[in-house]
Amino acid sequence: MDPRVRIKDHWNEQRLFSQRTLGAFVVITVLVLTLIGRLVFLQVVRHDYYVELSQGNRVRLDPIPASRGLILDRNGGLLADNEPAYQLELIREQVPDLNDTIRRLVALRLIDPEEIEDIRRTIMSRRSFDSVPVRLRLTDEEIGRFAVHRFQFQGVDLATRQTRHYPYGRLAVHALGYVSAISGQDLENIDRAAYAGTTLIGKLGIESAYERALHGKNGFHEILVNAQGRSVQRQGAYAPELHSAPPIAGEDLVSSIDLATQQAGEDGLGDHRGAVVAIDPRNGDVLALVSKPGFDPAAFARGLSRSEYDSLANDMDKPLFNRALRGTYPSGSTIKPVIALAGLTNHVVDPAREEFCAGVFHLPHSALLFREGKSGRHGNVDLVQAIARSCDVYFFGLASTIGVDRIAAFMAPFGYGALTGIDISGEKPGVLPSPEWKMRTLKQAWYPGETVNLGIGQGYLLVTPLQLAHVAAELAERGKSFRPRLVTGIRRSDGSITPIPPVENPPIEGVSAADWNLVLRGMQGATGCNPVCGTAAGPFKGVAYAVAGKTGTAQVFTVSRSDKLTQQEPERLRDHAWFIAFAPVEAPRIAVAVLVENGGFGASAAAPIARKVMDAYLLRPDTPPPPDSAAAEGHAGD
Repeated sequence: MDPRVRIKDHWNEQRLFSQRTLGAFVVITVLVLTLIGRLVFLQVVRHDYYVELSQGNRVRLDPIPASRGLILDRNGGLLADNEPAYQLELIREQVPDLNDTIRRLVALRLIDPEEIEDIRRTIMSRRSFDSVPVRLRLTDEEIGRFAVHRFQFQGVDLATRQTRHYPYGRLAVHALGYVSAISGQDLENIDRAAYAGTTLIGKLGIESAYERALHGKNGFHEILVNAQGRSVQRQGAYAPELHSAPPIAGEDLVSSIDLATQQAGEDGLGDHRGAVVAIDPRNGDVLALVSKPGFDPAAFARGLSRSEYDSLANDMDKPLFNRALRGTYPSGSTIKPVIALAGLTNHVVDPAREEFCAGVFHLPHSALLFREGKSGRHGNVDLVQAIARSCDVYFFGLASTIGVDRIAAFMAPFGYGALTGIDISGEKPGVLPSPEWKMRTLKQAWYPGETVNLGIGQGYLLVTPLQLAHVAAELAERGKSFRPRLVTGIRRSDGSITPIPPVENPPIEGVSAADWNLVLRGMQGATGCNPVCGTAAGPFKGVAYAVAGKTGTAQVFTVSRSDKLTQQEPERLRDHAWFIAFAPVEAPRIAVAVLVENGGFGASAAAPIARKVMDAYLLRPDTPPPPDSAAAEGHAGD
């Protein structure tokens, strides 16, 4: 037996046990106190906060859509407003057989067969108890057709909603734009909460550019819901206080459009493809913005079927294309007043010196020949007569003398090759060619013959109708101009109007008053007979106000120098017709640019439309028509 026997130390064991017990007691006490403190904090200190959170879990905000703001013309006439409309809505959980219900709605011609999959996808993406619109804006005939069979469609009903209404249909559609269903791309760019309960959003034109102002602010009302999100009646001992807030309607916009002037431009173009832009040169107000053909904006508000949209998108006349802002064309002879100013400002031309026009121009140090547009001969012409009679030979020589670098530098401040900055989106800048531009874009050198072509607005130069209207306004104001705009003010709920101030552009400098006078004399001569009739004398025979204008014809395809230019080509290969003008000359109030695609000559196709537009704006219905003057009809030049 081992003599070294370890005797148990009861005292140490007792001490260790007591220490461990005390430690455990302290830990438990701390944890209990922490728990009690947390409960006091949550139940007493933060009581109000968590009561509000719990209310949010069983109270849902249902949006009340705001009324969309109106769009008015400059005189207060309605261009876009709202009207009640019926739409077909479906609640999935109340429909016994979704596929059969959709099939029977198709049979009643209330749903387009092409839209079945899109409608089913939309319905299944929503909660089963949500009311989902399956057809927007039913016609009276469709409403009656559904009403007769309503008893057969459990879970499907009519709902009243506000929709966009355009009293004048297609009138000014490319200026106003339209509204249509909110797309997936739209959802990525908008505040979804602000558009809750809203199915439509502005697309293109004023409707899109001023969407934030027109949309307004939605209201709401609180409803009690259960854990599944369904609306329920108030239950239990605690009934929450439910709140609501009324919607704030969108702002009414006062546009610059003059209804009579816009209508005159639309009627003037008729069935022709083209554009008309009229601007008040004193402030940049766009009095008319016409692009034809157009389309019915109400079709987008009610919802287009796929086949309807494809028909519009694939139409060879491109009704969805805004020619006024996005159509780019050679300017033709409308450039000649600016080329004349460039020659005068650079002191390379004697305006009184007459040049002989034999119908052809020989490019110096070259065998190239450039013919007059109509194979005509003007004889001896000075600068003023060359503008009035649109003598190509004179401007071939003038452009060659000035040189492309000086021409491009002079034209840039007029806005060629740049955006005008109009307050709606989609504008294109066109092209102002130069040697640097050609090398950068085409990797080619500039040739002297291209400068000659530039002198009459052909070649690489491209402009939009809006740009040329802007140039006409600058000529009217002798270098002063404003940024074009389609919205001039906001009408408040009390009827007062808050104007939006115009934005003035930097003026064109370096042109003397005498040079302005010479060029504007030439433009005024184009619309009259003093002493020789200008190219647009016929359309402006008997006009009651002084007009300065310039015709233009822009080639669609190249004609060889050995061929004669005719207008017997297929219609879509004919030249584009241009006309720019402003009036009254002594105190201009309107500047106009008219483009008629494949219209032929500016004098015969575009100038009469400009006359109608200016008459509509400058002459009132109670003003007697002026007596016919003894002026001759003028020759059908540019």
